[in-house]
Amino acid sequence: MNIILLSGGSGKRLWPLSNDVRSKQFIKLFKHNDEYESMVQRVYRQITTVDADAKITIATSKSQASAIKNQLGEKASICVEPCRRDTFPAIALAAAYLHDELGVTEHEAVVVCPVDPYVDNTYYEAVKTLQELAEQGGANLTLMGIEPTYPSEKYGYIIPESGENVSKVKEFKEKPDVETAKKYLAQSALWNAGIFAFKLGYLLDKAHSMIDFEDYRDLFNKYDTLTKISFDYAVVEKESSIQVLRYSGGWKDVGTWNMMAEVMADKTKGKAILDETCENTNVVNELNIPILCMGCKDMIIAASGDGILISDKERSGYMKPYVEKIETEAKYAEKSWGTYTVIDVQPGSMTVKVSMRAGEHMTYHMHNYREEVWTVVSGKGKAIVDGMEQVLRTGDVITIAAGCRHTVKTITALDMIEVQLGEEISVTDKIKFPME
Repeated sequence: MNIILLSGGSGKRLWPLSNDVRSKQFIKLFKHNDEYESMVQRVYRQITTVDADAKITIATSKSQASAIKNQLGEKASICVEPCRRDTFPAIALAAAYLHDELGVTEHEAVVVCPVDPYVDNTYYEAVKTLQELAEQGGANLTLMGIEPTYPSEKYGYIIPESGENVSKVKEFKEKPDVETAKKYLAQSALWNAGIFAFKLGYLLDKAHSMIDFEDYRDLFNKYDTLTKISFDYAVVEKESSIQVLRYSGGWKDVGTWNMMAEVMADKTKGKAILDETCENTNVVNELNIPILCMGCKDMIIAASGDGILISDKERSGYMKPYVEKIETEAKYAEKSWGTYTVIDVQPGSMTVKVSMRAGEHMTYHMHNYREEVWTVVSGKGKAIVDGMEQVLRTGDVITIAAGCRHTVKTITALDMIEVQLGEEISVTDKIKFPME
């Protein structure tokens, strides 16, 4: 299979664990072989279980690329969007990437899926069938529709011409009210979950007809000039040759804490104590202090360095507009080399815990407006400062002046406390260089 996984999201609906850097697909709340795993790790594992030879490309924003590398390593290809431009530009860029960078031919079929459904392996078996249908060329677009379990107002609907397993599509409907949804269900309607397959050449032709570009690199360079438009509006609703595959297996959109609580591996994660009077309450605590719950019923409690949520489960689905009013920098981020946790912020300083995996290295970079003081808490490695190497061991302290090029390479897993000092401390104050 050739699969494009769309990994986007602004990280509002699972706050405070999710943010612009760590969207819901990177939060480790599931389990496999007694080890916690994230949604993106779970999805990758499921796809490769169904098809060990699957070629997986993740289309994502620049801010999420490091988290994907942290969690998947080099297992999947990553097509990075320079900025957010909705699903049609993202899919067009990924299609050009597959063709021009990975050598996928125009005659091969490609399936596009979201990265965040909670499903069993039968879903990806259906995705494989979807690719086979697209290869057969019965229609320009082949969609997978989810068999509805209730008349939902949350999803758009696909109205098929028949109730057969594979059918031509009659029409699409926007998100309805409940009564209208009931009428759709009487017509064998399916939820539109944004899963579709096509021959690569079809999508590239569509992209070229709507965007003036030569190849992947040209499209990447002019990406910020593209119009924000969804794939549904740009392509699906204008296409007359569409068929749909009916999927009746388990499928959940875990976009809210209420839904996540239904599928997360444990009732609590982190330091949490629930007394015997608590009912239907979940706690996820990333802080290094305990949370005690007494008499809590139907609640979700989530705590991280970004904030604390205490909510009725049903009400948690309506938190987005309130979270948008909270303006804070992300206090936790996954990098390609490990993790970065903000411990303290003061005027003129920021204190960060840096945890690096063995055998990793940061980019070689410098800051114009701040100096850094590193204290090695554990592990071994070496620092390179302006081309000079220095061994790092537990207890070592190094000061990096503003304007000095520097990096860290690890031998073992390494933890250090980094104190940033300066009147202007910003993530934008970073210039990268090739290693000397």
